[in-house]
Amino acid sequence: MVRRLLLFATCAVLLMATGAAQNLPADPGPGVPLALAEERAARVSNLRYELHFSIPETAQQPVRGRLIVRFDLKDARRPLPLDFAPGRNSVVSARLNGQTASIPAVSDHLVVPAERLVAGANELELEFTAGDAPLNRNPEFLYALFVPARARQAFPCFDQPDLKARYSVTLDVPSTWEAITNGAEVSRTSNGSQRTIRFAETQPIPTYLFTFAAGKFQVETATRGRRTFRMLHRETDAQKVARNREAIFDLHATSLDWLETYTGIPYPFGKFEFLLVPSFQFGGMEHPGSIFYNASALLLDPSATQNQKLGRASLIAHETAHMWFGDLVTMKWFNDVWMKEVFANFMAAKIVNPSFPEVNHELRFLYSHYPAAYGVDRTRGSNAIRQPLANLTEAGSLYGAIIYQKAPIVMRQLEMTVGVDGLRDGLREYLKAHAFGNATWSDLISVLDPRTPEDLANWSRVWVEEEGRPQISTELRIDDAGRIERLAFRQMDPLERRGIAWPQRIKVALGDGARIEVLDVRLEGMTSIVAAARGKPAPRFVLPTAGGIAYGGFALDVSSRRWLVEHLPELGDPLLRGAAMVTLWEEMLDGRLEPLSVANLLMRSIGTELDELNVERMLAYLQQVYWKFLDENTRRGLAIETTLRHGLDKADTQSRKAAWFNALRDVATNDSTLEWLERVWRKTEAVPGLELAEPDYITLAQELAVRGVPNAEEILTQQIARTQNPDRKARMEFVRPALSASQETRDAFFASLADVANRRREAWVLEAVGYLHHPLRASASEKYVPPSLELLQEIQRTGDIFFPKRWMDDTLSGHRSAAVARTVTAFLNALPPGFPDRLRRIVLSSSDDLLRLNARTTR
Repeated sequence: MVRRLLLFATCAVLLMATGAAQNLPADPGPGVPLALAEERAARVSNLRYELHFSIPETAQQPVRGRLIVRFDLKDARRPLPLDFAPGRNSVVSARLNGQTASIPAVSDHLVVPAERLVAGANELELEFTAGDAPLNRNPEFLYALFVPARARQAFPCFDQPDLKARYSVTLDVPSTWEAITNGAEVSRTSNGSQRTIRFAETQPIPTYLFTFAAGKFQVETATRGRRTFRMLHRETDAQKVARNREAIFDLHATSLDWLETYTGIPYPFGKFEFLLVPSFQFGGMEHPGSIFYNASALLLDPSATQNQKLGRASLIAHETAHMWFGDLVTMKWFNDVWMKEVFANFMAAKIVNPSFPEVNHELRFLYSHYPAAYGVDRTRGSNAIRQPLANLTEAGSLYGAIIYQKAPIVMRQLEMTVGVDGLRDGLREYLKAHAFGNATWSDLISVLDPRTPEDLANWSRVWVEEEGRPQISTELRIDDAGRIERLAFRQMDPLERRGIAWPQRIKVALGDGARIEVLDVRLEGMTSIVAAARGKPAPRFVLPTAGGIAYGGFALDVSSRRWLVEHLPELGDPLLRGAAMVTLWEEMLDGRLEPLSVANLLMRSIGTELDELNVERMLAYLQQVYWKFLDENTRRGLAIETTLRHGLDKADTQSRKAAWFNALRDVATNDSTLEWLERVWRKTEAVPGLELAEPDYITLAQELAVRGVPNAEEILTQQIARTQNPDRKARMEFVRPALSASQETRDAFFASLADVANRRREAWVLEAVGYLHHPLRASASEKYVPPSLELLQEIQRTGDIFFPKRWMDDTLSGHRSAAVARTVTAFLNALPPGFPDRLRRIVLSSSDDLLRLNARTTR
């Protein structure tokens, strides 16, 4: 009802503006309001953009643009706003339907007067200066990134996902540059220092999936079957490219073949090219025909761990899956953005499995999704998977672990409900019905609901529309004969007021280490009794998260908790050990286990653990508990460096050695370890069995510097000098002030981040912020926390989608003091009424460990 009233009000205002040409139309409001998007979607169709960009060699010169937008209009009696944030001053000329036109600018829009529009076909031609914000301009290249609603910051358009259009692009670039966009290249001509490249018209895509890039790129091509791939990159290490090239092309080909078979739909966008971007903001971005990747995620070093290799395969599969899920069928509005991400992640897990037969993929799924999802869902900053969205300016704040990690867990439960074949057949029907169009979550549920007798509407309401996770406790009663009299699980809504229960299928392990039985259990309602357990011998432990399926905050019974802490390594199944470790970690965060006992458990277990995925997760937990949950005195009493050095020496593969070495490097504080690491950096001593590459030496130099070793400045200077790749060199030069031993230098660097121009390269900024707030520098950086909190709204307004959360994560990452906890609490308590709720939730989730730790110490 509220949405209909908003739409009526907006339409009424626009109708009032259909007077004489000199009367400015009413202001549609900033950004892209839902009411405006709905009104335009009802009127505009058959949309085409013909775009011509002239890109100069230097980033200081503006990018000039020419646009011809053609569209059919259903109702010409009202003005028609286009989105263009730079405003009227950036428009050089305008012609509408063949005649010179004056197009007024209001807020973030150019508003075409009604009297110049016609019912049916219209053509608007504009010359303009492109906005720089989403063009990511660098000294030798640029790349356009328009997700979620940033195309309007560069060129005039209808910047909403349900107005798909065909794009024809021409780029003028320096003669030494290459270029890429969604369409296939059809011609290139040279004119002295410039070349003009023209690209074919695309299939219908939304503005957020349109892109282009140009720069000094190298080009690699490969053929797999009947398909040709093209990869653009800036890597200067030819051996690194050669080492990774074939695997990258193979992984793409495998993903495409699998998805064509699964969906029953051939790859829908013709050519397939991708660009590897140095220090890219995301892991990847799924532009059809022109995927962008973070270069470091695909071009792996010899020291890459098994997790990094799996991560690369999963990333490629994820972005390739988007060609169907998100690109072929796109959400109607960004409140359903999670749909494209959940299916990309869910399909990626299915695709990657056959390529890594040696990996325990159930364990991989557990670690890829549960810890990150819990990292938000356990906090007071949790949010529902599907959220309301009034304006696309807020769309970036929808992204995060709930969409990327919790949603695939939920989707696995859905597949268990409708069946593997049922989900596949339903998705095929859904994709074919909405190909090259838009759809909603309700559209998919309507397809899947007939395939199961269960109430999918209620299931969806609890899992998709509600925030948080269930709190689940174990009730175990043993009779006088030493057998189970009652085993039950009680659910509690963490928000209490809703009184909801999460229906889910779980696997429950009963046993004593040597003898383990796993029961399939369905949780329904507030209490679920496990009838199959009655009469079984009393177990030493009950683990409801066995199988890595159950989702929630699980409170183990006292005896189970005690037994698992003492005997975790005795569990024979790697997945069972992993599930138990994640559960015990959550028990620690909920205050039922002491951090030191968890640290000791990890140090006992990690030396005998054989599964590499478990080793990497244990190392990650060990570093986290070491820096965040143990005070300095306790840390000094923990022989962590001895344990890690022993594990490094014992590791039998380069991948395993890399995991142990990275962990040791990141926790090192003892003089002997630091002196050894410096010798490794100087290449006077090698790590047997581990080959380090340029990025490894850069990280090593920076970690030594933040620890204040005697030769820190010399090490940084030498590392910059010996770095061959210009992009890595520039990044290190940017980060260097954050590593300085001089408080004055660090203060000046932090102050510089208040200027948006100094935050453009977000990956660089985040690395620097992490070093500013390193645990060893935490006391000196407490003063940066209040201004960082105050800057959050501007960070959201000017940055890309993940920047606000990552900014807060890195700001608070090294802090454990009561003073910082009080600062965060005071900030939250003083928020004005209009402060965006999603940003408040970001602060709550990013500060959760800090606030839990201080709540524990004050009890």
